[in-house]
This record gives sequence, C-alpha cells and structure tokens, in this order.
Amino acid sequence: MESKSENNAVASPPSEFEKNQKHYQETIATLPHQNGWRPKDPFVEYGGHWWLQPLLEGLLHSQKFFKARANDFFVCSYPKTGTTWLKALTFAIANRSKFVDDSTNPLLKRNPHEFVPYIEIDFPFFPSVDVLKDEGNTLFSTHIPYNLLPESILKSGCKMVYIWRDPKDTFVSMWTFAHKERSQQGDLVGIEEAFDKFCQGLSAYGPYLDHVLGYWKAHEANPEKVLFLKYETMRGDPLPYVKRLAEFMGYGFTEEEEREGVVERVVKLCSFETLKNLEANKGEKDREDRPAVYANSAYFRKGKVGDWENYLTTEMVARIDGLMEEKFRGTGFLASTP
Repeated sequence: MESKSENNAVASPPSEFEKNQKHYQETIATLPHQNGWRPKDPFVEYGGHWWLQPLLEGLLHSQKFFKARANDFFVCSYPKTGTTWLKALTFAIANRSKFVDDSTNPLLKRNPHEFVPYIEIDFPFFPSVDVLKDEGNTLFSTHIPYNLLPESILKSGCKMVYIWRDPKDTFVSMWTFAHKERSQQGDLVGIEEAFDKFCQGLSAYGPYLDHVLGYWKAHEANPEKVLFLKYETMRGDPLPYVKRLAEFMGYGFTEEEEREGVVERVVKLCSFETLKNLEANKGEKDREDRPAVYANSAYFRKGKVGDWENYLTTEMVARIDGLMEEKFRGTGFLASTP
C-alpha cells in the first residue's frame, strides 16, 4: 500500500480487500483455533479444513468477490505437490504461439508463480499485479479445497486441473519448505511434532487426504471439467501427460508441432532441472511483481520421488500409509491412480 510520504504524495484508496478485512478478521475470531507449526501462527478451522489466518482472509475475500469466466483455467493443488511445475507447464502450453522460440519465453526470466496468480493470495492482497490487471489472462491457481471454491468458479463451467502427490513426500516437502519462510512467527516445531499434526489434518489447507479426495470426487463426477494428475506418474514420463494436459486445456499440439518436437521443448523448458538452474530462481532472488515471504529458490529443492525415505521412520510410514488406505477405501481412487 502507498501512503502519504514526505513529498506529500496522495495515498492510494483502499482496495476492496482492505475495505472488508476487519469483517473477515471478526469472523475468524469466532472460529476454532489450534496450535500450528509455529508458536505465533495458529491454525483456524473453517469448512472442514485448517487455515493460517491470512490465507483464510484471502479465501473469504475470493469467495465473495472473485468472478470466474467460462474460459478461465485453474491449476488446483495442495501445497508442495507439484504446483510450480504445473503452473510453468500450463503457461508454456497456453502461450507457446506468442514466442518465436524458447529463448524469448518469460519463464526463463521470472518465476512461474508470477504468471499464474493465486486467487486466495494474489487476488486479495496484491490486486494491482500485472497478471491480474491483464484481462486477457485466463490462468489462475488455488490451494482452496474443492468444497470451498468460490461459487463463481463452480458455476462458470470453467476447467481445472488437479495434481496430487504421495502424502509422505508432500509432508517432507512442506516441512523443509517451511524452514525457508521469512517468518516472524517463531521457530518451527520438530519434524516428529509436525508429522503428528499433519496426520491429524493440522496443516495449512489440511487435512491433505480430504483435499485430494474432494477433487477426486469432482473429477469422477465431471471428468470433462476436472483433470486429475499424479505427480509421481508425470515425473516418470511427462510427455504423454503434457500432451493430455494441452488437449484438455484446449491448446492441443498439432501433428506438425509433434513432428517438430514442440512437446519435448515444452517439457524441457518447464522441467525441474531447467527452472532450478535459471538465474531468476537462484539464491535470494525474489519475484519481480510483488513482495514475497519465500525467495524464488525455495520452490526448487529436489523434486524427487521417494525423498521421504531420508526423513521418515518405519512407524511414520506405516501410520501415513494406513491413513491413506483408510481414507480411500471403497472409493476406487487407489486402483485408478497408478
């Protein structure tokens, strides 16, 4: 926010979010709270999921004010399940005709999160970023559980893609990612306590398995509108899934593009290895469009499948695998997601 400075610059008017923030905070004050992963960052229960207060304020605002259009496309996910990669892929697919060759693609200069804005973060807190002011942009993202999405999204008929990941790697990625947050909310709890909370559903946007199940059911009910992808399967062989994603988005690759290797170039451009090694995503470099609590490099740790083996005990693995088996029993989910 701008304010009156020494040269008497006129303060900018309050945003729609700022006008409503006090009301959101009053609502949140009445909701159940639980100790979080940091001492000054409690979780707040709303709609069957747990939230950090700023994210819940953003959710309440997006539920009321975000207006989806039929041609919008949503990248949906739980944190640390492949979101950054999927944002890069959707942007590269939708915008490939705009760039003469890969060397001019803005993904090589800026972080993927700058091109696919979060409706519960960018939309309320940073409404003046270029991508939100660009009416031609149709790509948006969210970690919001399916049952709490703004009504305008569900009524618009727009499409969405959801990516999920083994909960063991999801937890480890969340816990290591949280260490990189520029936080004033106190030290993180230890991995054992964080894992216990995660298994209880006490994590931002959690419970994780409920989050996955909500989008899985939406996909089963309407596969033409909700594409469901698994991180591990895509990492193993991305090419067919990138082609499938492009077709689903309405930007299918032509036979000529396939012959010319365009699909392979998109896969390479958006690969974990390419993005991690870009200057824009190294060290303490920040995104260009707005302040952030994470450096760009925080989004690129390992991207490996099975890194949980370096962090979790046998008992931890048994516990989380048991929870997954119990949650998805009878849904057809495990058999349908190789």
